[in-house]
Amino acid sequence: MSNSNIYHEMIIDYSRNPINFGTLVKPDIFMHDSNPLCGDSIDLYMNVNNEQSISEVKFNGKGCAICIACTSVLTEMTKGKKIDDVIKINKTDVLSELGLQKLNPVRIKCALLSLKILKFSIYSYLSDKMKTEDTKSEKLVKLKEDASHLY
Repeated sequence: MSNSNIYHEMIIDYSRNPINFGTLVKPDIFMHDSNPLCGDSIDLYMNVNNEQSISEVKFNGKGCAICIACTSVLTEMTKGKKIDDVIKINKTDVLSELGLQKLNPVRIKCALLSLKILKFSIYSYLSDKMKTEDTKSEKLVKLKEDASHLY
């Protein structure tokens, strides 16, 4: 079986049986976004523990197979990781997990919607946290810039 067939089957399996699909009742982090070009709509929920690690992550919504598969993979990549490590996840990390490095511009938005949501949600979480700590962070500025330049 070729790599493209394996990846194709993985995408179908993740889209039919997404991992971490559901909601969290009172999440520490929540964000919604959508891709009007193809109708993808994703809600991302996360809880953060005292060590600043993602203790729980869920997503809900609807979307094409690529969107749901990438969101499912991304939630697996983030669960249990420290926020500092989650921030470093980039589009190559997500796309290569499913062999999607050569997507056309319309499909890239499907594949990266959840990463965009993840980056902006953590940006918002850290921004709110820093407001209470009255500090500024270069890391926060970089995260916002990363999220705004995904595609």
